[in-house]
Amino acid sequence: MPGMTTPDPELIQQLVDANHILSNEGVLDGFGHVSARHDKDPGRFLLARNLAPAFVAADDLQEYDLESSTRDTRRTYLEKFIHGEIYRARPDVMAVVHSHSPSIIPFGITGERLRPVFHMCGFLGGLVPVFEIRDAGGLETNMLVRNRELGAALAKTLGDRPFALMRGHGSVAVGPSVKHVVYRAIYAEINARLQQDALLMGDVTYLNEAEAANADAANMTNLDRPWDLWKARLTR
Repeated sequence: MPGMTTPDPELIQQLVDANHILSNEGVLDGFGHVSARHDKDPGRFLLARNLAPAFVAADDLQEYDLESSTRDTRRTYLEKFIHGEIYRARPDVMAVVHSHSPSIIPFGITGERLRPVFHMCGFLGGLVPVFEIRDAGGLETNMLVRNRELGAALAKTLGDRPFALMRGHGSVAVGPSVKHVVYRAIYAEINARLQQDALLMGDVTYLNEAEAANADAANMTNLDRPWDLWKARLTR
């Protein structure tokens, strides 16, 4: 990995696994990406070169500073600024997923709030913010977070939340570890599907804020269980 300052091999493997898991679980496809903050330098992060996530290997990872610059000369993701500006604004964030998972999209374009419908998605309790790129980039963007200014605007919309929608685009999930953020990206997509189904059936009873917070605290102590299952599915 050209130019890297030797992150922990376990972190590298987790990030490679995260790319494969999120692709296998239908959260990422040919597009989208997942990153991790460098474990030895909080002012740097790791993100794959411009490649479909299913194909990412350890040698494809690039090291970035918080200005989203890298010494690696290989082609980068256009939206690397999503990651750099979130890490800059949120010292507590250790991993970021940007995806276009399909069930999420309607909640960023209709005014229907994404809310937790079951206990696995307590992290969606409270307000899930929606990033409106027109407010930061005007009416004629290509919808991509293609510079630091747009990345900073997205980070401001995210605020201190674990998840944000991006109108007409997708979402970002953040967390204190790679396993946390993979869990949130996968279960946000599941929650969105369930919420759409429930809305077709009638009035929906959502988790209240206390239920959501308590459920999330319980779930975050047991992340190895789904992670090991998702990894096992990769070899089937």
